[in-house]
Amino acid sequence: MAEKPTVSFDEFLKLDLRVGKVTEVRDHPNADKLLVLSVDLGDEQRTLVAGLKPHCSPEELLGKEVVVVMNLESRKVRGVESRGMLLAASHEQDGQQQVTILTTDGPVPPGATVS
Repeated sequence: MAEKPTVSFDEFLKLDLRVGKVTEVRDHPNADKLLVLSVDLGDEQRTLVAGLKPHCSPEELLGKEVVVVMNLESRKVRGVESRGMLLAASHEQDGQQQVTILTTDGPVPPGATVS
């Protein structure tokens, strides 16, 4: 894997990472590998588009506490606006890509900050 450039601590502090609870998951209307998630972030609900369909079912995501990058620039993904990004780890095992959603170790209220 190619090494990425080093960022300063001040640059890292610019990220707004928070815990969100997935309240709804549906298939993206215009893409085979994308899911559209509604996420409760405490004081607001956001829609996220994620390429997770090949890796997990909507039932596996529903109710899960996830780590969300809040201040990522919004982006239309095949016609659906995504207002953040959930974090996941990926690696190859037995020739197939494996994806694990980053979540909390215990119950955390929606909107809690991650640092």
